[in-house]
Amino acid sequence: MAISSTHSKFTLPQINPGVVTVLEYLQIKFPRIATEVWQQRMAAGKVHWHSGECIQPETFYQPQQRVYYYREVAVEPKIPFAETIVYQDEQILVAFKPHFLALMPGGRFVNECLQNRLRESTGLSDLQALHRLDRVTAGLVMFSVKPATRGVYHDLFAHRKIHKTYHAVAKIEAGGPNLVGREWQVKNKMVAAIPKFRMQVVAGEPNSHSVVRCLRQVGDQALFELHPVTGRTHQLRLHMATLGHAILNDKYYPELEDESADDFAKPLQLLAKSLKFIDPVTSQARSFMCTQRLQF
Repeated sequence: MAISSTHSKFTLPQINPGVVTVLEYLQIKFPRIATEVWQQRMAAGKVHWHSGECIQPETFYQPQQRVYYYREVAVEPKIPFAETIVYQDEQILVAFKPHFLALMPGGRFVNECLQNRLRESTGLSDLQALHRLDRVTAGLVMFSVKPATRGVYHDLFAHRKIHKTYHAVAKIEAGGPNLVGREWQVKNKMVAAIPKFRMQVVAGEPNSHSVVRCLRQVGDQALFELHPVTGRTHQLRLHMATLGHAILNDKYYPELEDESADDFAKPLQLLAKSLKFIDPVTSQARSFMCTQRLQF
């Protein structure tokens, strides 16, 4: 059994969804976790309020109160790739996340994720990721070191004041037209699909925007540079698929493949290559680039 060394938390909604106890709400919020598991966690003191008071199966639902719990999984897979710290100062830390390593706890992963690995190796217990990166995507991730300045760095992403560049390798038509130097402005409306962990494009006002440029091509493969203007879930993966150039080794797009174990020899060919922004604390221009390359 793998148990998280740090707590997870959420806030009970102001509008009660029609439950009496916290346990009933947990059954709705986490449908894949059996009621007996929550009861066992409560009996062990692993579910509590912000005050530290334990939550029991009969504890009443209290709107807008924060609930703390400790995630656990029976067997946690080990990811045989190492992260590296690219930059660190008193306010931020920038690290390279390898393919297949989760950014934060979720699903089958509790401690085997970049955030918890870095907390352990650096001793920085307040370290917090400032943006998302898919588990199967490699590249740069920026973390906040101090809670006091975390908000101003979050605002960089919320208000699109940070310039992110990705690289991707995708299939193209062998012997087809020369794509090098071509640029596409991809704008469309993205919504959750079925199953809900995938996204799809539907008619309507665009809510996603990416700029895609072809850098090189050899045979039936090409290297693309991607700039996400917005930050929707799986945006770059879906946008590349809509262009007809699905990213190599993508199990979700354009078609969902059958569930299978990770093939470490075939990582998704998508890399978060660089981050550029004006530091809101120091007012200095920041530019970070990872030296890793894709299989091209």
